[in-house]
This record gives sequence, structure tokens and C-alpha cells, in this order.
Amino acid sequence: MAERSPNEKPVWFITGCSTGFGRELAKILLARGYRVVATARDPNKIADLVEGHGGNALAVALDVEKQPEIEAAVEAAKRIFGRIDVLVNNAGYGYLAAIEEGDDTDIRSVFETNVFGLAALIRAVLPIMRHQKSGAIVNISSMGGFIGFPGSGYYAATKFAVEGLSEALSKEVAPFGIKVLIVEPGPFRTDWAGRSLKTPKHPVDAYAETAIARRNQVQGYSGSQPGDPVRAAEAIIATVEQPNPPLRLPLGNFAYDAMGAELEAVRKEYAAVEAVARGADYPKGA
Repeated sequence: MAERSPNEKPVWFITGCSTGFGRELAKILLARGYRVVATARDPNKIADLVEGHGGNALAVALDVEKQPEIEAAVEAAKRIFGRIDVLVNNAGYGYLAAIEEGDDTDIRSVFETNVFGLAALIRAVLPIMRHQKSGAIVNISSMGGFIGFPGSGYYAATKFAVEGLSEALSKEVAPFGIKVLIVEPGPFRTDWAGRSLKTPKHPVDAYAETAIARRNQVQGYSGSQPGDPVRAAEAIIATVEQPNPPLRLPLGNFAYDAMGAELEAVRKEYAAVEAVARGADYPKGA
């Protein structure tokens, strides 16, 4: 495996580069002279990203639900660049449905992409990073991986899974010099609500004031969200390059404020149940 000289820029491997955070990350990194493996289900959609960047850019077809494509993409990155310094698991999509509205096929599909595909990429890249004794894994979660909102329980379940996996992973790989970063964006202008969002096949009118109201709200402000994807991409790069980056990175005022309020609510509830919690053990000496 190739050693990276001090003059060489790191190699970033990014999933889901056709739009959104993945695309903005790839654009900024390539403009700064980094080496980038940009992936998408349809590589034609990222041809413009890599054009003009010579040996610094590689466009690869990758559907994260297909293990052979994962293996081929990682092998291509290793063959061309000799290493992978940063893996960004960005591919994913939303599913806004009340729990009762959920369709089994749609539920399993969102887990396949958002959780199982992400985990498969990590498993494929970790041997390279362990050999290098360095690397960073960036998992794009959501503020919905920290707070369960009405109407997004299944999506939240995928992102809560990503957060739990990432927290455990960070403790497993720290001895190898590998860092893990969980990115938790709020609403950003990435066309997420208009482009990569599934809704229930059979809505249940009883949830008009909860799940359906929030679904309408999310779809209604598509294109006018306060978050800037370019600034978000720059924040991710800057955080990854810190000597000791945090485990979690909320992005945007909405996410930071909402997650802070959630922490306070959990602290209050935690304190309120202390006596009950402590009373569940065998008495001392028993």
C-alpha cells in the first residue's frame, strides 16, 4: 500500500456524489487539489465533477446496496491512488411515514441503503486504513438521528442505527489512528425533500395533525431551507482535518438549537427517574 508523502493531498472516497453534500464535498476538495474518488449509481451524473482534474479524480459507479460494486469501487481506489484517507458515507435517502403508515418493502429498502450499505462500505475500507494506521470515516447522519420527529420514525431508526454503529466504531478503531465523525445536519438546501424522499403508499388520515402535518411542512419548504450545502461541506472538511475532531458535528442553527433542547429534556427526565432506576438492582448485600 502506498505511503502518502507530505506533499500529497489525502484521498477522499465519497458516496452519493450526484447531488447534495456529496457533490459539494467533491467539488471543493478537487478545487483544492485533493484526490477524490467520486461515486454515484449513475457515473454519467458525476462526469462533470471529475472533468479537468486529471489524475486527481476518479468517477466510479457504486450502488451501496450491491456488494460486488462496493468491492470493485474500493479496489479501483486502491489501484489508482494506493490508499484511502477519508471515507464519506453520504449515500442515503429519506422516508417520511408514520409508523402505522410504513410499508414493509419501503422500510427494508431504506435500511438497506442508509444502514447496511454504509456498514458494508466501512467493512471494505477498514483493512486499508488499518494497514495505513490512519484514516477518517465520516458518516452522514441527521439531526433525526438524535431526535425522533413525528412522521419520520423509520428514517430516524436508520440514522439512530448509524449513530450507535459510529460510536462503537470510534472506540474500536481509535488504536489504529482512525477517526470517526458523525455529521448531523438540520434542514439544508440539497433538494433532499424533493429528490430523495419517499412517502407512504397508503396515508392514514388519523395522523393529519402529527406525521402528515410534518410531512407537508418538510415538502413545503424544499428549496428554502436555511442550510447552505457549500458551507456545510467546508465545515466537514475543516473538522476532519482537526488533530482531535469531535465525534458528533451538528450542522446549522436549527439542528444545534433543537439538539441542545433535546439534551436538556433528556437531562431533566433522567434526573426525574433516578430513584426508580437505582431501585431496580438487588439490595446491597443480597
